[in-house]
Amino acid sequence: MFKQRKNKTFQYQSRFSKENQEQSEEKETSETEGFVSKWRTYRDINKRKRKGGFPIKMLLFILVLLLICMYLLENRFN
Repeated sequence: MFKQRKNKTFQYQSRFSKENQEQSEEKETSETEGFVSKWRTYRDINKRKRKGGFPIKMLLFILVLLLICMYLLENRFN
């Protein structure tokens, strides 16, 4: 009829036990390997995503050069 509360249970392991140290060493190596492998895959994906075409700075530079050339040619032939 009434739900009885269950006693709390904990999965406690002491810090200095040998089993805990072995598990923490395994975790550290797997975490670093996982991080490195994830970083490499994301790095490769970002290399492939480069857009084709010119960057905006290059286009502005070409535009300025074109305007200068047009100005010089107009002044010489008038």
